Formats: sequence, C-alpha cells, structure tokens
Amino acid sequence: MTNNYSKQILTRIEKAEAGAVFIGSDFIDIANSETVRRNMNRLVEQGIIRRVIRGVFEKPKYSKFLGEYVAVDPDEVAKALARAYQWTIIPCGETALNMLGLSTQVPAVWCYFSDGPYKTYEWDSTRIEFKRRSNKEITGLSYMTALVIQALKTLGKENVTEEIVEKL
Repeated sequence: MTNNYSKQILTRIEKAEAGAVFIGSDFIDIANSETVRRNMNRLVEQGIIRRVIRGVFEKPKYSKFLGEYVAVDPDEVAKALARAYQWTIIPCGETALNMLGLSTQVPAVWCYFSDGPYKTYEWDSTRIEFKRRSNKEITGLSYMTALVIQALKTLGKENVTEEIVEKL
C-alpha cells in the first residue's frame, strides 16, 4: 500500500466508524474501479476490512463486552447494495417493524421493497430480499415516512393502537 490511491482509500476507511459498510463506487472519486477493486482485495487480505458479499465490504466492529467482532448490520448492507445498483429501497414487513422498535423480534429475512429487480443475498446466517415495487410506492416520500407506512401496512388497521401511534 504505497501509492497515493491506496493511502487515500485507507485513510477514508480509517476515518469511518467501525461497522461502516463500503462498496467500490464509494471510492470512485479517488481511483478507477479496477484500482479500487485491487486495493479493497488487498485490504481484505491484510484484515483491515472484511468482505461481506461480492463487492460489499465492512470495517470490522469489535465488541469489548462480547470479546469478538460483531456481525455486520444487514440494513447497512442493504443500503450499500442500493447505492451500488442505484436502487431506491424501503424496509417492509417485519424488517420495518423491527427498525421502528415496534417489534423486538429480529427478522429471519431482512425484506426491502425496491425499484430494482427481485433479488436475494445471503451470507453467514443472514438473508436480504429485495422485492420489486412500483416507483410510486417507494419514491416521493421521505425514508422515514415510507418506513412508517410500511410498518402500519404490516400491522394492519385493526392492530394499530394508541401505544403504537405514540411510539411513532
């Protein structure tokens, strides 16, 4: 890691918080895609970052309490994939409920509506599904507004209580 591109990429990663998720295009302002790819592979070999899935990397986050590295946040991976493919995404179903604190259950499958194709990604014991939806369902609203709408749809009218409305 001696050239200027390598130093710039490493500096950006070092400045990021532990647990940050990156894709190659996050560094395209520094170098071309092939140079970025080679540098990311080198950083994986050196243990500075971890490859989550092809093209998605994480700056590992260590938990002193657990005494080990914690798993990558699936929501951050989903957002990185959306950046990579220029999709608009919004959590749906149990994922939306969990993210708003309306459910303490961690979703078995992290589900997102997207304007991209139906696609599934898996690593370790984590699964992310992107489900195709029309643009009118996921664009034109703020992220938080769309998230709340998806959570309410998942709950259904009959299950929305005063307590839930107050939480939102």
